[in-house]
Amino acid sequence: MAHYKHKVFEEETSSMGSVHLTEGVTASSTHIRFYTGKPKNIWSRLKNRTSLEKVLLALTLLNGVILLFIVMLPVRQEKCNPPTHQIPDIYEDTDSFVSTGQDYCMKETCVTTAAAIIKSMDTKSDPCQDFYQYACGQWIKANPVPDGRSMWGMFNELEMNNQLIVKNALEAIPMNTSSKAELKAKMYFTACMDPNNTIETLGATPLQNLIKDIGGWNISGTWNVSSWKLQRTLETVHNRFNMGGLFYWMVGEDDRNSSRHVIQIDEGGLTLPTRDFYLNVTANQKLLDTYLDYMTTIGTLLGGEPNSTRLQMKEVIQFETRLAMFTEPDENRRDEEKAYHIMPISELQNLAPFIQWNLYFNAAFRLVDRKISSKENVVVYSPSFMSNLSALITEYSKSPENKTVINNYLVWQTVRTVTPYLSKVFRDAYKGLRKALLGSEGGEQPWRYCISDTNNVLGFALGALYVREVFHGQSKKLAEDMINEIRTAFKDNFKNLKWMDKETLIEAEKKADAITDMIGFPDYIMDSNQLDDKYQNLTIRSDEYFENNLRAIQFNLVQYLYKLDQPVNRSKWSMTPPTVNAYYTPTKNQIVFPAGILQAPFFDQLQQSSINYGAMGVVMGHELTHAFDDEGREFDRFGNLHQWWNNKTVNKFKEATDCMIKQYSNYKVNGYNINGKRTLGENIADNGGLKAAYRAYIKLLKEKKAQPNRLPAVHLTTQQLFFVSFAQVWCSSSTDESLKLQMEKDLHSPSQFRVNGPLSNFEEFSKVFNCQIGTPMNPEEKCIIW
Repeated sequence: MAHYKHKVFEEETSSMGSVHLTEGVTASSTHIRFYTGKPKNIWSRLKNRTSLEKVLLALTLLNGVILLFIVMLPVRQEKCNPPTHQIPDIYEDTDSFVSTGQDYCMKETCVTTAAAIIKSMDTKSDPCQDFYQYACGQWIKANPVPDGRSMWGMFNELEMNNQLIVKNALEAIPMNTSSKAELKAKMYFTACMDPNNTIETLGATPLQNLIKDIGGWNISGTWNVSSWKLQRTLETVHNRFNMGGLFYWMVGEDDRNSSRHVIQIDEGGLTLPTRDFYLNVTANQKLLDTYLDYMTTIGTLLGGEPNSTRLQMKEVIQFETRLAMFTEPDENRRDEEKAYHIMPISELQNLAPFIQWNLYFNAAFRLVDRKISSKENVVVYSPSFMSNLSALITEYSKSPENKTVINNYLVWQTVRTVTPYLSKVFRDAYKGLRKALLGSEGGEQPWRYCISDTNNVLGFALGALYVREVFHGQSKKLAEDMINEIRTAFKDNFKNLKWMDKETLIEAEKKADAITDMIGFPDYIMDSNQLDDKYQNLTIRSDEYFENNLRAIQFNLVQYLYKLDQPVNRSKWSMTPPTVNAYYTPTKNQIVFPAGILQAPFFDQLQQSSINYGAMGVVMGHELTHAFDDEGREFDRFGNLHQWWNNKTVNKFKEATDCMIKQYSNYKVNGYNINGKRTLGENIADNGGLKAAYRAYIKLLKEKKAQPNRLPAVHLTTQQLFFVSFAQVWCSSSTDESLKLQMEKDLHSPSQFRVNGPLSNFEEFSKVFNCQIGTPMNPEEKCIIW
């Protein structure tokens, strides 16, 4: 079963495809910089400071001494004049704050932020030529991709810190704790760490037993094709063990009636991240060969004869290639109204008669004592795929040889899903394919992998530990205030949109007002009884790592099945609290910001507003704008999919998006053009989020609700700091392979253009940095949607 799609701020590595691409904590996360407990001794603090921070702190002390002598003297306050088109020298007049004191924030948080900003910037670069290079040039030079990683950036730095915090909290749980959920998280982590070498001792045995339960595999043992039934195998693989293959199905919110749940079916079944890897053989032959090597190694480890295994796995790839031919490119699946097809199961039976659908669904819902009739509605997102799949299965079912291929494929989908839970030799087998896909073999510390895996299975139990450790103070209130300010700024701009008619504008304002937000964490996780209830039916044992994962997968299946007859829970979270990310759900008209992202460098309650709004504010604006991107705009304020814009406004909106598609399609990275159509929704959100956050910040300045202070030793105005803070969130380095995969799969543009693209469309940015018309960051033609 697939997870319901929602718009995330940052695509996670693990979500790029079906192959295991996890690199560290899947929900990347980290420590929130709120100080608790007794203050540290000043000398112990200084030991941990960089040289630049020590200098700035010394200057801060000197500033205080000087002020004692000059407090009675008139002090000229430096005016923030608009900069000329001279590259801003952030080191210019570094002593001016000593003589004035009033314009600069001298708090410790500001000093450390100033040091980080200076350390990252390439001040020799012209911000009007390439602002990303200007803001991140020195960071990129100082931060090549570490060994074992495929990409590295601010998200990853936060993630690494967070893993350590969660690990320490998890290990500190006593075995006699009253929280059963937290104890289960501790036991799961222990099983993953395998202190008694149980995983290595068992070797392939757990998976070999699972294969027997499925019905056998011609690759690893004897298998009788004459008694094989596709119906029985699919019901076992999908509906007993909750594994993939051929297609995806799930229970999710009904797009056209978001108050209820409905069965949903969609295309799927590919192992490699994109259809092009199968279909463009000339460009991807080396990758396909590496994939075949990986499959052969795994099959051999499970008992297969090498030559026979390779031959049979090659047939599986050929079958997957046929599936890939029926799938739609991501850029052709962006119209939600066109994708939605609701029909009774009886109609699905006529569309795709390769199995008995009524029997198939009853085999699943038997787990929750729910009977499914042929009148039950299902939403089919790709009828053509299901029809073509049925024809393919009919073709392959005509001979014993091809029936064997289908079964080999279905068992392979299970095998490749669970091999990470086996001994080291199975995990190491993936290194070659990972290297081909991402440019790195991996190799993170075992405890980091196990924290990540525990977060995937018992993330809200970990979330309770995480929140108690780091989420204190007024952060939630401050975040709520920021969201409301940005929402207001976003709405206020509607009146400036020349393409939107008055009636649609009124409804758009109502939708913006109706967007709900969830911040930090769900309240129930802080109640141990409620948290225990959530995981009550999940059995975890400290010496059964493989079995723990099977039980967790089946546990999730049952949770999905129960939802069918339940009303939609609009307070349900789809991300765990430690996650450094955010998302918008169109059927709930809801934005969510986990505790993990409400922290430096995105957010800090002690930080200047220019920094918070430039980083976290843009994230908030990004998610708000998703409600009005090319997909989100199709859902009304109640989360229902229907046409609530008039046709004239729709056509004008599409004309505006054509400009943005063209703009981003012209951007190149390593010789590859961005797919402006596939990335359209995220590009709209990046552009709209930046503008809304900046306008909200400027309004705060005018109303004197934001601190106008500059940072020490950084000769930038607060407006310029806003844009630098925004850009430095995206400082990153990548291997060529991972960047290529991102260009081919990710719905987001590469980091450089998540910065330069929106800024080049924003006239206020050009004014702040005095970029002349016609420079790359201030082109004559700008793409303006929101």
